[in-house]
Amino acid sequence: MAWQRVGWLGLLVAGLLAFWALLAGPDVLVGVDLGKWGTALLVTVAWVSLYAISRTPLGDVERGVSPGEWKAWVGVAFMLAAVAYFLAKAHVFAQGAVWDNHGARAIGRNLVLLLVAWAVLTHVLGARWKGRVQEDERDLRIEQQAADWGRSGLTFCLIGLAVMLAFSPAERLAWATPFMVANLLVFALMCGWLCEYAATAVMYWRDRR
Repeated sequence: MAWQRVGWLGLLVAGLLAFWALLAGPDVLVGVDLGKWGTALLVTVAWVSLYAISRTPLGDVERGVSPGEWKAWVGVAFMLAAVAYFLAKAHVFAQGAVWDNHGARAIGRNLVLLLVAWAVLTHVLGARWKGRVQEDERDLRIEQQAADWGRSGLTFCLIGLAVMLAFSPAERLAWATPFMVANLLVFALMCGWLCEYAATAVMYWRDRR
């Protein structure tokens, strides 16, 4: 049991280091691309955690929480990491189009790696709950209501972007290149998904209470 605590503490420290490398650290440290290594470390932590979870017997907490809620909390964690990473590195997209912008290509690669890790984690969790009822009428109701929250979040972001571009003086929009605006639209989609997953997780939690 003590070794298990040490192992989970080590994974927590590694995860915090990965987030520091992605969000707060410099782009390059001693010639090393911290974004690339931070993403690799974060993916490694996720996969090692998955392996540990897959080897652990189902506990009372897992039995009391539906698969839909687990997936929602995992979605919140990954989307929050992706949104925070995008915001921390948003200035890079104003430095030029993707074919002339090494930093933008690196950010895109790191976000894709996060999405791949998320997909693998979701698949492993689904296999862990094989044999359990993973969706019923309550799940469908929560999914429908959460989708409404997601659309509202997306709409809010798009309206905010449109108002900002329409009412800002032209001399203050030098940063709003087509490449930057395209990435802001992707960011709006990410925010919409984050709202949907957060609403799903909160509604499951309130339903359990």
